[in-house]
Amino acid sequence: MTVHLASYSQVKKDASFKMLGVRFSNSVMSVALDTNKQVLEAIQNKQDSEPNAELPKQLQLRVLFMDSAQKEYTEIPAPILDLEALEELHLDNNRIEVIPKEICHLRNIKVLYLNNNNITHVCEELGELQNLQRLDLSFNPLEYDSLNIVSKVQHLRELRLYSANLEELPVAICNSLQCLELLGLSNNHLMSLPEETVKLVQLKEIYLQNNKLENFPMELCLLPNLEIIDLERNALKAIPAEIGSLSKLLKLFLGFNSISVIPKSLSRCTKLSALDASNNCLQNIIPHLRKLTELNELALSGNELGEFPSKLCKLSSLSVLYLKNTAIKMLPSDLSNLSYIRVLDLSQNLLTEIPPVICTLKQLEILSLDDNHISLIIPEIKELTQLNYLGLTGNRFTGFPEEICLLESLERLYIGQDQGTRLAHLSENICMLKNLKELYIENNNLECLPSNISCLQNLIILDCRNNLLKQLPEGICSLQALQKLLLQNNRLSVLPDKLDLLPKLELLALEGNPMTDPPAELCSLGRLAIWHFLQERRRKNALAVKIQAWWRGLMVRKGLGPFQFLLRSGKKGKKSKKATKTKGKGQKGGSKGKKK
Repeated sequence: MTVHLASYSQVKKDASFKMLGVRFSNSVMSVALDTNKQVLEAIQNKQDSEPNAELPKQLQLRVLFMDSAQKEYTEIPAPILDLEALEELHLDNNRIEVIPKEICHLRNIKVLYLNNNNITHVCEELGELQNLQRLDLSFNPLEYDSLNIVSKVQHLRELRLYSANLEELPVAICNSLQCLELLGLSNNHLMSLPEETVKLVQLKEIYLQNNKLENFPMELCLLPNLEIIDLERNALKAIPAEIGSLSKLLKLFLGFNSISVIPKSLSRCTKLSALDASNNCLQNIIPHLRKLTELNELALSGNELGEFPSKLCKLSSLSVLYLKNTAIKMLPSDLSNLSYIRVLDLSQNLLTEIPPVICTLKQLEILSLDDNHISLIIPEIKELTQLNYLGLTGNRFTGFPEEICLLESLERLYIGQDQGTRLAHLSENICMLKNLKELYIENNNLECLPSNISCLQNLIILDCRNNLLKQLPEGICSLQALQKLLLQNNRLSVLPDKLDLLPKLELLALEGNPMTDPPAELCSLGRLAIWHFLQERRRKNALAVKIQAWWRGLMVRKGLGPFQFLLRSGKKGKKSKKATKTKGKGQKGGSKGKKK
Protein backbone atom coordinates (compact mmCIF):
# COMPACT_ATOMS: atom_id res chain seq x y z
CA MET A 1 0.00 0.00 0.00
CA THR A 2 1.27 3.44 -0.94
CA VAL A 3 -0.06 6.61 0.62
CA HIS A 4 0.15 9.74 -1.53
CA LEU A 5 0.37 13.25 -0.13
CA ALA A 6 -0.97 16.30 -1.88
CA SER A 7 1.98 18.63 -1.56
CA TYR A 8 5.50 18.67 -0.21
CA SER A 9 4.85 22.17 1.16
CA GLN A 10 2.45 20.69 3.72
CA VAL A 11 5.21 18.73 5.42
CA LYS A 12 8.36 20.73 4.78
CA LYS A 13 7.38 23.50 7.24
CA ASP A 14 8.53 21.47 10.23
CA ALA A 15 12.32 21.16 9.96
CA SER A 16 12.39 18.44 12.59
CA PHE A 17 10.15 16.19 10.49
CA LYS A 18 11.88 12.85 9.80
CA MET A 19 11.43 11.79 6.19
CA LEU A 20 11.63 8.09 6.94
CA GLY A 21 10.34 6.04 4.01
CA VAL A 22 9.57 9.10 1.89
CA ARG A 23 10.54 9.31 -1.77
CA PHE A 24 10.14 12.34 -4.03
CA SER A 25 8.95 12.47 -7.60
CA ASN A 26 11.14 14.13 -10.22
CA SER A 27 9.15 17.35 -10.08
CA VAL A 28 9.15 17.37 -6.25
CA MET A 29 5.50 18.36 -6.42
CA SER A 30 4.21 15.29 -4.60
CA VAL A 31 5.36 12.84 -1.98
CA ALA A 32 4.82 9.08 -1.85
CA LEU A 33 5.11 7.57 1.61
CA ASP A 34 5.44 3.83 2.19
CA THR A 35 3.43 3.22 5.34
CA ASN A 36 2.25 -0.34 4.84
CA LYS A 37 2.93 -1.41 8.39
CA GLN A 38 1.87 1.82 10.03
CA VAL A 39 -1.50 2.21 8.32
CA LEU A 40 -2.42 -1.47 8.45
CA GLU A 41 -1.65 -1.71 12.14
CA ALA A 42 -3.66 1.43 12.83
CA ILE A 43 -6.61 0.06 10.87
CA GLN A 44 -6.45 -3.33 12.53
CA ASN A 45 -6.35 -1.68 16.00
CA LYS A 46 -3.30 -3.60 17.17
CA GLN A 47 -2.65 -2.76 20.80
CA ASP A 48 0.89 -4.10 20.78
CA SER A 49 2.13 -2.19 17.74
CA GLU A 50 5.52 -0.59 17.89
CA PRO A 51 5.77 3.10 18.92
CA ASN A 52 6.77 4.12 15.41
CA ALA A 53 3.86 2.20 13.87
CA GLU A 54 1.69 5.34 13.86
CA LEU A 55 1.73 7.90 11.10
CA PRO A 56 3.84 11.00 11.86
CA LYS A 57 1.76 13.83 13.30
CA GLN A 58 2.32 15.96 10.22
CA LEU A 59 0.77 13.25 8.05
CA GLN A 60 -2.20 12.29 10.18
CA LEU A 61 -5.50 12.78 8.33
CA ARG A 62 -3.60 13.64 5.11
CA VAL A 63 -3.87 10.21 3.54
CA LEU A 64 -5.23 10.66 0.02
CA PHE A 65 -5.12 7.11 -1.38
CA MET A 66 -5.69 3.73 0.23
CA ASP A 67 -5.80 0.26 -1.29
CA SER A 68 -7.54 -2.17 1.06
CA ALA A 69 -8.67 -4.66 -1.57
CA GLN A 70 -8.62 -8.39 -0.82
CA LYS A 71 -8.27 -7.99 2.95
CA GLU A 72 -11.17 -10.29 3.89
CA TYR A 73 -12.96 -7.37 5.57
CA THR A 74 -16.59 -8.01 6.50
CA GLU A 75 -17.11 -4.33 7.25
CA ILE A 76 -15.34 -1.09 6.44
CA PRO A 77 -12.82 -0.51 9.28
CA ALA A 78 -13.72 2.54 11.37
CA PRO A 79 -10.21 4.13 11.14
CA ILE A 80 -10.61 4.35 7.37
CA LEU A 81 -13.78 6.37 7.81
CA ASP A 82 -11.82 8.89 9.90
CA LEU A 83 -9.45 9.75 7.04
CA GLU A 84 -11.24 12.94 6.06
CA ALA A 85 -8.75 13.90 3.35
CA LEU A 86 -9.08 10.55 1.58
CA GLU A 87 -9.71 10.95 -2.15
CA GLU A 88 -9.38 7.40 -3.46
CA LEU A 89 -10.40 4.22 -1.63
CA HIS A 90 -10.22 0.65 -2.95
CA LEU A 91 -12.26 -1.86 -0.93
CA ASP A 92 -12.98 -4.30 -3.74
CA ASN A 93 -12.84 -8.09 -3.35
CA ASN A 94 -13.69 -8.20 0.34
CA ARG A 95 -16.77 -9.57 2.12
CA ILE A 96 -18.33 -6.27 3.13
CA GLU A 97 -22.10 -6.49 3.64
CA VAL A 98 -23.02 -2.96 4.71
CA ILE A 99 -21.99 0.56 3.73
CA PRO A 100 -22.07 2.38 7.11
CA LYS A 101 -23.62 5.79 7.50
CA GLU A 102 -20.19 7.09 8.59
CA ILE A 103 -19.22 6.93 4.91
CA CYS A 104 -20.38 10.55 4.81
CA HIS A 105 -17.22 11.53 6.75
CA LEU A 106 -15.22 10.97 3.56
CA ARG A 107 -16.26 14.34 2.17
CA ASN A 108 -13.31 14.58 -0.21
CA ILE A 109 -13.63 11.11 -1.68
CA LYS A 110 -13.47 11.10 -5.49
CA VAL A 111 -12.96 7.41 -6.27
CA LEU A 112 -14.70 4.58 -4.40
CA TYR A 113 -14.38 0.92 -5.43
CA LEU A 114 -16.73 -1.44 -3.60
CA ASN A 115 -17.07 -4.10 -6.30
CA ASN A 116 -17.00 -7.83 -5.51
CA ASN A 117 -18.48 -7.67 -2.02
CA ASN A 118 -21.77 -8.79 -0.45
CA ILE A 119 -23.50 -5.40 -0.34
CA THR A 120 -27.28 -5.50 -0.70
CA HIS A 121 -28.23 -1.96 0.30
CA VAL A 122 -26.81 1.50 -0.44
CA CYS A 123 -27.19 3.80 2.57
CA GLU A 124 -28.67 7.31 2.26
CA GLU A 125 -25.40 8.88 3.45
CA LEU A 126 -23.63 7.77 0.27
CA GLY A 127 -25.71 10.36 -1.55
CA GLU A 128 -23.96 13.09 0.46
CA LEU A 129 -20.58 12.43 -1.19
CA GLN A 130 -20.83 15.30 -3.64
CA ASN A 131 -17.16 15.11 -4.65
CA LEU A 132 -17.47 11.48 -5.71
CA GLN A 133 -16.67 11.05 -9.41
CA ARG A 134 -16.06 7.31 -9.85
CA LEU A 135 -18.15 4.62 -8.15
CA ASP A 136 -17.97 0.86 -8.71
CA LEU A 137 -20.66 -1.33 -7.12
CA SER A 138 -20.30 -4.24 -9.54
CA PHE A 139 -20.70 -7.87 -8.47
CA ASN A 140 -22.86 -7.12 -5.44
CA PRO A 141 -26.39 -8.49 -4.75
CA LEU A 142 -27.84 -4.97 -4.74
CA GLU A 143 -31.47 -4.20 -4.02
CA TYR A 144 -32.95 -2.33 -6.96
CA ASP A 145 -34.54 0.47 -4.92
CA SER A 146 -31.30 1.34 -3.16
CA LEU A 147 -29.77 2.39 -6.48
CA ASN A 148 -31.93 5.51 -6.46
CA ILE A 149 -29.60 6.82 -3.76
CA VAL A 150 -26.74 6.70 -6.25
CA SER A 151 -28.63 9.23 -8.37
CA LYS A 152 -28.07 11.82 -5.61
CA VAL A 153 -24.31 11.84 -6.28
CA GLN A 154 -24.84 14.39 -9.01
CA HIS A 155 -21.21 14.95 -10.01
CA LEU A 156 -20.59 11.29 -10.71
CA ARG A 157 -18.68 10.75 -13.95
CA GLU A 158 -18.18 6.97 -13.93
CA LEU A 159 -20.69 4.43 -12.62
CA ARG A 160 -20.06 0.69 -12.89
CA LEU A 161 -22.86 -1.74 -12.11
CA TYR A 162 -21.62 -4.92 -13.78
CA SER A 163 -23.27 -8.16 -12.62
CA ALA A 164 -25.66 -6.31 -10.32
CA ASN A 165 -28.70 -8.46 -11.20
CA LEU A 166 -30.42 -5.50 -12.87
CA GLU A 167 -33.55 -6.06 -14.95
CA GLU A 168 -33.90 -2.36 -15.76
CA LEU A 169 -31.89 0.81 -15.33
CA PRO A 170 -33.36 3.15 -12.67
CA VAL A 171 -34.85 6.21 -14.33
CA ALA A 172 -33.53 8.38 -11.49
CA ILE A 173 -29.97 7.67 -12.62
CA CYS A 174 -30.77 8.99 -16.11
CA ASN A 175 -32.59 12.04 -14.77
CA SER A 176 -29.97 13.12 -12.25
CA LEU A 177 -26.51 11.96 -13.32
CA GLN A 178 -26.11 14.30 -16.26
CA CYS A 179 -22.34 14.56 -15.75
CA LEU A 180 -21.97 10.83 -16.35
CA GLU A 181 -19.32 9.94 -18.95
CA LEU A 182 -19.05 6.18 -18.40
CA LEU A 183 -21.87 3.75 -17.61
CA GLY A 184 -21.06 0.06 -17.12
CA LEU A 185 -24.08 -2.27 -17.21
CA SER A 186 -22.65 -5.51 -18.63
CA ASN A 187 -23.71 -8.94 -17.35
CA ASN A 188 -27.21 -7.99 -16.23
CA HIS A 189 -30.72 -8.84 -17.46
CA LEU A 190 -31.63 -5.64 -19.29
CA MET A 191 -34.13 -5.97 -22.14
CA SER A 192 -34.20 -2.25 -22.94
CA LEU A 193 -33.05 1.17 -21.75
CA PRO A 194 -35.44 3.83 -20.41
CA GLU A 195 -36.35 6.76 -22.66
CA GLU A 196 -34.68 9.05 -20.14
CA THR A 197 -31.30 7.67 -21.23
CA VAL A 198 -31.21 10.51 -23.78
CA LYS A 199 -30.61 12.91 -20.88
CA LEU A 200 -27.11 11.49 -20.37
CA VAL A 201 -25.79 13.96 -22.90
CA GLN A 202 -22.20 13.83 -21.60
CA LEU A 203 -21.99 10.04 -21.88
CA LYS A 204 -18.91 8.85 -23.79
CA GLU A 205 -18.79 5.13 -22.98
CA ILE A 206 -21.57 2.62 -22.39
CA TYR A 207 -21.03 -1.09 -21.77
CA LEU A 208 -24.05 -3.37 -22.25
CA GLN A 209 -22.33 -6.66 -22.95
CA ASN A 210 -24.16 -9.88 -22.10
CA ASN A 211 -27.69 -8.62 -21.49
CA LYS A 212 -31.03 -9.55 -23.10
CA LEU A 213 -31.40 -6.75 -25.61
CA GLU A 214 -33.26 -7.81 -28.77
CA ASN A 215 -33.36 -4.34 -30.29
CA PHE A 216 -30.61 -1.78 -30.59
CA PRO A 217 -31.40 0.93 -27.98
CA MET A 218 -32.44 3.87 -30.15
CA GLU A 219 -31.73 6.21 -27.24
CA LEU A 220 -28.01 5.70 -27.84
CA CYS A 221 -28.27 7.28 -31.28
CA LEU A 222 -29.30 10.54 -29.59
CA LEU A 223 -26.22 10.80 -27.39
CA PRO A 224 -23.89 13.01 -29.45
CA ASN A 225 -20.76 12.46 -27.36
CA LEU A 226 -20.74 8.67 -27.44
CA GLU A 227 -17.32 7.26 -28.30
CA ILE A 228 -17.59 3.60 -27.21
CA ILE A 229 -20.62 1.29 -27.45
CA ASP A 230 -20.33 -2.33 -26.31
CA LEU A 231 -23.34 -4.51 -27.17
CA GLU A 232 -21.63 -7.89 -27.42
CA ARG A 233 -23.53 -11.06 -26.51
CA ASN A 234 -27.09 -9.84 -26.76
CA ALA A 235 -29.84 -10.87 -29.20
CA LEU A 236 -29.68 -7.97 -31.65
CA LYS A 237 -30.95 -8.60 -35.18
CA ALA A 238 -30.29 -5.22 -36.77
CA ILE A 239 -28.44 -1.94 -36.41
CA PRO A 240 -30.56 1.19 -37.06
CA ALA A 241 -29.57 3.63 -39.76
CA GLU A 242 -29.62 6.36 -37.10
CA ILE A 243 -26.28 5.12 -35.83
CA GLY A 244 -24.74 7.28 -38.52
CA SER A 245 -25.51 10.36 -36.40
CA LEU A 246 -22.83 9.38 -33.84
CA SER A 247 -20.07 11.46 -35.39
CA LYS A 248 -17.71 10.94 -32.43
CA LEU A 249 -18.02 7.16 -32.31
CA LEU A 250 -14.60 5.50 -32.00
CA LYS A 251 -15.33 1.88 -31.06
CA LEU A 252 -18.36 -0.30 -31.74
CA PHE A 253 -18.58 -3.85 -30.37
CA LEU A 254 -21.41 -5.98 -31.80
CA GLY A 255 -19.99 -9.51 -31.56
CA PHE A 256 -22.13 -12.57 -30.76
CA ASN A 257 -25.50 -11.26 -31.93
CA SER A 258 -27.76 -12.15 -34.89
CA ILE A 259 -27.05 -9.17 -37.12
CA SER A 260 -27.34 -9.88 -40.86
CA VAL A 261 -26.58 -6.43 -42.30
CA ILE A 262 -24.31 -3.52 -41.43
CA PRO A 263 -26.13 -0.30 -42.40
CA LYS A 264 -24.57 1.95 -44.99
CA SER A 265 -25.00 4.88 -42.62
CA LEU A 266 -22.20 3.51 -40.44
CA SER A 267 -19.80 4.91 -43.02
CA ARG A 268 -20.71 8.37 -41.70
CA CYS A 269 -19.00 7.52 -38.41
CA THR A 270 -15.73 8.60 -39.95
CA LYS A 271 -13.77 8.53 -36.69
CA LEU A 272 -14.50 4.85 -36.11
CA SER A 273 -11.23 3.05 -35.31
CA ALA A 274 -12.50 -0.34 -34.08
CA LEU A 275 -15.45 -2.42 -35.31
CA ASP A 276 -16.23 -5.89 -33.97
CA ALA A 277 -19.07 -7.65 -35.78
CA SER A 278 -17.78 -11.19 -35.23
CA ASN A 279 -20.07 -14.18 -34.76
CA ASN A 280 -23.15 -12.73 -36.40
CA CYS A 281 -25.08 -13.65 -39.57
CA LEU A 282 -23.24 -11.44 -42.06
CA GLN A 283 -22.80 -12.82 -45.58
CA ASN A 284 -21.23 -9.84 -47.27
CA ILE A 285 -19.59 -6.58 -46.31
CA ILE A 286 -20.87 -3.32 -47.72
CA PRO A 287 -18.39 -1.42 -49.89
CA HIS A 288 -19.12 1.79 -47.98
CA LEU A 289 -16.78 0.64 -45.22
CA ARG A 290 -13.92 1.95 -47.34
CA LYS A 291 -14.97 5.44 -46.24
CA LEU A 292 -13.87 4.59 -42.71
CA THR A 293 -10.37 5.85 -43.32
CA GLU A 294 -9.39 5.71 -39.64
CA LEU A 295 -10.51 2.12 -39.10
CA ASN A 296 -7.53 0.11 -37.86
CA GLU A 297 -9.20 -2.83 -36.07
CA LEU A 298 -11.84 -4.98 -37.76
CA ALA A 299 -13.25 -8.29 -36.50
CA LEU A 300 -15.54 -10.34 -38.76
CA SER A 301 -14.78 -13.83 -37.46
CA GLY A 302 -17.58 -16.39 -37.26
CA ASN A 303 -19.60 -15.06 -40.22
CA GLU A 304 -20.40 -17.12 -43.35
CA LEU A 305 -18.58 -14.84 -45.76
CA GLY A 306 -17.51 -17.64 -48.12
CA GLU A 307 -14.71 -15.54 -49.58
CA PHE A 308 -12.32 -12.81 -48.56
CA PRO A 309 -14.20 -9.48 -48.84
CA SER A 310 -12.11 -7.77 -51.51
CA LYS A 311 -13.46 -4.36 -50.47
CA LEU A 312 -11.51 -4.68 -47.24
CA CYS A 313 -8.31 -4.27 -49.23
CA LYS A 314 -9.28 -0.60 -49.64
CA LEU A 315 -8.96 -0.06 -45.88
CA SER A 316 -5.29 0.81 -46.03
CA SER A 317 -5.25 1.98 -42.40
CA LEU A 318 -6.09 -1.51 -41.06
CA SER A 319 -3.58 -2.92 -38.60
CA VAL A 320 -5.70 -5.70 -37.03
CA LEU A 321 -7.95 -8.04 -39.03
CA TYR A 322 -9.83 -11.06 -37.66
CA LEU A 323 -11.40 -13.40 -40.24
CA LYS A 324 -11.46 -16.64 -38.27
CA ASN A 325 -14.02 -19.27 -39.35
CA THR A 326 -15.41 -17.41 -42.36
CA ALA A 327 -15.15 -20.24 -44.97
CA ILE A 328 -12.36 -18.48 -46.90
CA LYS A 329 -10.55 -20.64 -49.49
CA MET A 330 -8.17 -18.11 -51.04
CA LEU A 331 -6.88 -14.58 -50.63
CA PRO A 332 -7.00 -11.75 -53.18
CA SER A 333 -3.78 -10.30 -54.55
CA ASP A 334 -4.96 -6.85 -53.41
CA LEU A 335 -4.35 -7.95 -49.83
CA SER A 336 -0.87 -6.49 -50.30
CA ASN A 337 -2.51 -3.04 -50.06
CA LEU A 338 -2.87 -3.60 -46.31
CA SER A 339 0.73 -2.62 -45.76
CA TYR A 340 0.19 -1.64 -42.12
CA ILE A 341 -1.39 -4.91 -41.04
CA ARG A 342 0.19 -6.27 -37.85
CA VAL A 343 -2.33 -8.91 -36.78
CA LEU A 344 -4.01 -11.31 -39.22
CA ASP A 345 -6.23 -14.16 -38.04
CA LEU A 346 -7.26 -16.61 -40.78
CA SER A 347 -7.67 -19.68 -38.58
CA GLN A 348 -10.46 -22.25 -39.08
CA ASN A 349 -10.78 -21.63 -42.79
CA LEU A 350 -10.23 -23.74 -45.93
CA LEU A 351 -6.77 -22.60 -47.05
CA THR A 352 -4.59 -25.35 -48.55
CA GLU A 353 -1.40 -23.29 -48.65
CA ILE A 354 0.06 -20.06 -47.37
CA PRO A 355 -0.67 -17.65 -50.22
CA PRO A 356 2.43 -15.73 -51.38
CA VAL A 357 0.54 -12.44 -50.93
CA ILE A 358 0.75 -12.90 -47.15
CA CYS A 359 4.53 -12.74 -47.41
CA THR A 360 4.26 -9.19 -48.80
CA LEU A 361 2.84 -7.91 -45.50
CA LYS A 362 6.17 -6.75 -44.08
CA GLN A 363 4.73 -5.32 -40.84
CA LEU A 364 2.99 -8.56 -39.87
CA GLU A 365 3.69 -9.56 -36.27
CA ILE A 366 0.93 -12.08 -35.52
CA LEU A 367 -0.27 -14.65 -38.07
CA SER A 368 -2.82 -17.30 -37.13
CA LEU A 369 -3.46 -20.07 -39.67
CA ASP A 370 -4.63 -22.77 -37.27
CA ASP A 371 -7.12 -25.42 -38.38
CA ASN A 372 -6.84 -25.01 -42.13
CA HIS A 373 -5.79 -27.62 -44.74
CA ILE A 374 -2.23 -26.36 -45.22
CA SER A 375 0.32 -29.03 -46.16
CA LEU A 376 3.39 -26.93 -46.97
CA ILE A 377 4.95 -23.56 -46.29
CA ILE A 378 6.57 -21.52 -49.02
CA PRO A 379 10.18 -20.30 -48.56
CA GLU A 380 9.02 -16.69 -49.04
CA ILE A 381 7.73 -16.75 -45.49
CA LYS A 382 11.21 -15.66 -44.42
CA GLU A 383 10.28 -12.20 -45.76
CA LEU A 384 8.09 -11.71 -42.67
CA THR A 385 10.97 -10.34 -40.63
CA GLN A 386 8.71 -8.82 -37.94
CA LEU A 387 6.70 -11.99 -37.29
CA ASN A 388 6.81 -13.06 -33.64
CA TYR A 389 3.67 -15.24 -33.41
CA LEU A 390 2.79 -18.08 -35.78
CA GLY A 391 -0.18 -20.42 -35.31
CA LEU A 392 -0.18 -23.60 -37.42
CA THR A 393 -2.03 -26.09 -35.23
CA GLY A 394 -4.45 -28.54 -36.83
CA ASN A 395 -3.07 -28.56 -40.39
CA ARG A 396 -1.90 -31.32 -42.77
CA PHE A 397 1.88 -31.22 -42.83
CA THR A 398 3.56 -34.47 -43.87
CA GLY A 399 6.65 -33.48 -41.89
CA PHE A 400 7.96 -30.61 -39.84
CA PRO A 401 7.97 -27.53 -42.15
CA GLU A 402 11.64 -26.54 -42.19
CA GLU A 403 10.82 -23.10 -43.59
CA ILE A 404 9.60 -22.05 -40.15
CA CYS A 405 13.19 -22.11 -38.94
CA LEU A 406 13.96 -19.14 -41.22
CA LEU A 407 11.78 -16.84 -39.08
CA GLU A 408 14.49 -15.47 -36.80
CA SER A 409 12.16 -13.02 -35.05
CA LEU A 410 9.69 -15.74 -34.01
CA GLU A 411 8.87 -15.82 -30.29
CA ARG A 412 5.77 -18.03 -30.15
CA LEU A 413 5.19 -21.10 -32.32
CA TYR A 414 2.04 -23.21 -32.20
CA ILE A 415 2.26 -26.44 -34.18
CA GLY A 416 0.25 -28.89 -32.08
CA GLN A 417 -1.91 -31.17 -34.21
CA ASP A 418 -5.00 -32.05 -32.21
CA GLN A 419 -7.09 -32.05 -35.41
CA GLY A 420 -4.42 -32.24 -38.11
CA THR A 421 -1.76 -34.66 -39.34
CA ARG A 422 0.58 -35.54 -36.49
CA LEU A 423 4.30 -34.88 -36.80
CA ALA A 424 6.79 -37.69 -36.18
CA HIS A 425 9.83 -35.52 -35.50
CA LEU A 426 10.92 -32.01 -34.56
CA SER A 427 13.66 -30.61 -36.77
CA GLU A 428 17.08 -29.93 -35.27
CA ASN A 429 16.99 -26.66 -37.20
CA ILE A 430 14.59 -25.44 -34.53
CA CYS A 431 17.76 -24.23 -32.81
CA MET A 432 17.89 -21.41 -35.38
CA LEU A 433 14.94 -19.75 -33.63
CA LYS A 434 17.11 -18.03 -31.03
CA ASN A 435 14.31 -15.67 -29.93
CA LEU A 436 11.73 -18.41 -29.35
CA LYS A 437 9.98 -18.02 -25.99
CA GLU A 438 7.02 -20.38 -26.31
CA LEU A 439 6.94 -23.67 -28.22
CA TYR A 440 3.70 -25.65 -28.43
CA ILE A 441 4.17 -29.09 -30.03
CA GLU A 442 1.43 -30.99 -28.21
CA ASN A 443 -0.71 -33.73 -29.80
CA ASN A 444 1.92 -35.11 -32.16
CA ASN A 445 3.78 -38.43 -32.47
CA LEU A 446 7.19 -37.23 -31.31
CA GLU A 447 9.34 -39.96 -29.75
CA CYS A 448 12.23 -37.65 -28.91
CA LEU A 449 13.26 -34.00 -28.83
CA PRO A 450 16.32 -32.72 -30.71
CA SER A 451 19.55 -32.92 -28.71
CA ASN A 452 20.38 -29.28 -29.53
CA ILE A 453 17.23 -27.95 -27.89
CA SER A 454 19.60 -26.39 -25.36
CA CYS A 455 20.21 -23.63 -27.94
CA LEU A 456 16.77 -22.17 -27.20
CA GLN A 457 18.01 -20.12 -24.28
CA ASN A 458 15.00 -17.75 -24.32
CA LEU A 459 12.43 -20.54 -24.11
CA ILE A 460 9.90 -19.96 -21.30
CA ILE A 461 7.15 -22.46 -22.15
CA LEU A 462 7.62 -25.92 -23.70
CA ASP A 463 4.40 -27.84 -24.28
CA CYS A 464 4.97 -31.48 -25.27
CA ARG A 465 1.71 -32.97 -24.02
CA ASN A 466 0.19 -36.02 -25.72
CA ASN A 467 3.21 -37.28 -27.63
CA LEU A 468 5.24 -40.52 -27.57
CA LEU A 469 8.33 -39.23 -25.77
CA LYS A 470 10.35 -41.98 -24.09
CA GLN A 471 13.14 -39.80 -22.74
CA LEU A 472 14.24 -36.19 -22.52
CA PRO A 473 17.59 -34.95 -23.85
CA GLU A 474 20.12 -33.77 -21.28
CA GLY A 475 20.17 -30.45 -23.11
CA ILE A 476 16.77 -29.62 -21.69
CA CYS A 477 18.51 -29.05 -18.35
CA SER A 478 20.31 -26.06 -19.90
CA LEU A 479 17.17 -24.04 -20.68
CA GLN A 480 17.83 -21.40 -18.04
CA ALA A 481 14.72 -19.31 -18.84
CA LEU A 482 12.25 -22.22 -18.82
CA GLN A 483 9.25 -21.67 -16.53
CA LYS A 484 6.69 -24.23 -17.71
CA LEU A 485 7.41 -27.77 -18.92
CA LEU A 486 4.28 -29.70 -19.91
CA LEU A 487 4.89 -33.43 -20.48
CA GLN A 488 1.54 -35.06 -19.72
CA ASN A 489 0.55 -38.28 -21.48
CA ASN A 490 3.87 -39.42 -22.91
CA ARG A 491 5.94 -42.59 -22.32
CA LEU A 492 8.53 -41.17 -19.95
CA SER A 493 9.84 -43.36 -17.15
CA VAL A 494 13.02 -41.47 -16.15
CA LEU A 495 13.87 -37.78 -15.78
CA PRO A 496 17.25 -36.23 -16.64
CA ASP A 497 19.59 -36.21 -13.67
CA LYS A 498 20.00 -32.41 -13.55
CA LEU A 499 16.48 -31.29 -14.36
CA ASP A 500 16.25 -29.66 -10.93
CA LEU A 501 18.97 -27.20 -11.95
CA LEU A 502 16.46 -25.22 -14.04
CA PRO A 503 16.38 -22.04 -11.89
CA LYS A 504 13.08 -20.54 -13.11
CA LEU A 505 10.95 -23.63 -13.61
CA GLU A 506 7.58 -23.15 -11.88
CA LEU A 507 5.43 -25.87 -13.43
CA LEU A 508 6.42 -29.45 -14.27
CA ALA A 509 3.48 -31.59 -15.43
CA LEU A 510 4.07 -35.36 -15.70
CA GLU A 511 0.61 -36.87 -15.35
CA GLY A 512 -0.11 -39.86 -17.58
CA ASN A 513 3.50 -41.11 -17.83
CA PRO A 514 4.75 -44.56 -16.64
CA MET A 515 7.24 -42.93 -14.28
CA THR A 516 9.60 -45.16 -12.29
CA ASP A 517 12.54 -42.85 -11.59
CA PRO A 518 11.17 -40.91 -9.77
CA PRO A 519 8.10 -43.07 -9.13
CA ALA A 520 4.67 -41.86 -10.24
CA GLU A 521 3.42 -41.51 -6.65
CA LEU A 522 6.22 -39.09 -5.86
CA CYS A 523 5.68 -37.14 -9.10
CA SER A 524 2.09 -36.54 -8.05
CA LEU A 525 3.40 -34.59 -5.03
CA GLY A 526 4.71 -31.81 -7.25
CA ARG A 527 7.87 -30.18 -8.45
CA LEU A 528 9.58 -29.69 -5.08
CA ALA A 529 9.22 -33.37 -4.21
CA ILE A 530 10.68 -34.30 -7.59
CA TRP A 531 13.57 -31.88 -7.09
CA HIS A 532 14.35 -33.42 -3.70
CA PHE A 533 14.34 -36.89 -5.26
CA LEU A 534 16.72 -35.85 -8.06
CA GLN A 535 19.09 -34.18 -5.62
CA GLU A 536 19.12 -37.26 -3.38
CA ARG A 537 19.66 -39.50 -6.37
CA ARG A 538 22.57 -37.37 -7.51
CA ARG A 539 24.06 -37.34 -4.01
CA LYS A 540 23.78 -41.11 -3.70
CA ASN A 541 25.29 -41.64 -7.14
CA ALA A 542 28.23 -39.39 -6.26
CA LEU A 543 28.71 -41.25 -2.99
CA ALA A 544 28.56 -44.60 -4.81
CA VAL A 545 31.30 -43.46 -7.20
CA LYS A 546 33.50 -42.47 -4.27
CA ILE A 547 32.93 -45.80 -2.52
CA GLN A 548 33.70 -47.71 -5.71
CA ALA A 549 36.93 -45.77 -6.19
CA TRP A 550 37.95 -46.38 -2.56
CA TRP A 551 37.11 -50.09 -2.79
CA ARG A 552 39.00 -50.51 -6.04
CA GLY A 553 42.05 -48.83 -4.54
CA LEU A 554 41.86 -51.08 -1.50
CA MET A 555 41.56 -54.21 -3.63
CA VAL A 556 44.53 -53.13 -5.72
CA ARG A 557 46.71 -52.43 -2.70
CA LYS A 558 45.82 -55.75 -1.08
CA GLY A 559 45.95 -57.71 -4.31
CA LEU A 560 42.58 -59.23 -3.67
CA GLY A 561 39.99 -60.67 -5.98
CA PRO A 562 40.47 -59.85 -9.65
CA PHE A 563 43.43 -57.61 -8.75
CA GLN A 564 45.71 -60.46 -7.48
CA PHE A 565 47.61 -60.54 -10.75
CA LEU A 566 48.55 -56.90 -10.23
CA LEU A 567 50.21 -57.75 -6.93
CA ARG A 568 52.10 -60.71 -8.48
CA SER A 569 53.25 -58.70 -11.43
CA GLY A 570 54.32 -55.96 -9.06
CA LYS A 571 56.50 -58.39 -7.00
CA LYS A 572 58.06 -59.92 -10.09
CA GLY A 573 58.87 -56.51 -11.27
CA LYS A 574 60.75 -55.73 -8.05
CA LYS A 575 62.89 -58.94 -8.19
CA SER A 576 63.87 -58.49 -11.76
CA LYS A 577 64.80 -54.90 -11.01
CA LYS A 578 67.15 -56.02 -8.18
CA ALA A 579 68.65 -58.76 -10.29
CA THR A 580 69.24 -56.32 -13.07
CA LYS A 581 71.03 -54.01 -10.68
CA THR A 582 73.35 -56.83 -9.41
CA LYS A 583 73.96 -58.03 -12.88
CA GLY A 584 74.88 -54.55 -13.91
CA LYS A 585 77.57 -54.31 -11.23
CA GLY A 586 79.19 -57.59 -12.32
CA GLN A 587 79.32 -56.51 -15.89
CA LYS A 588 80.88 -53.23 -14.87
CA GLY A 589 83.68 -54.94 -12.94
CA GLY A 590 84.38 -57.41 -15.71
CA SER A 591 84.77 -54.73 -18.23
CA LYS A 592 87.26 -52.95 -16.05
CA GLY A 593 89.28 -56.17 -15.67
CA LYS A 594 89.36 -56.71 -19.36
CA LYS A 595 90.53 -53.20 -19.91
CA LYS A 596 93.50 -53.68 -17.59
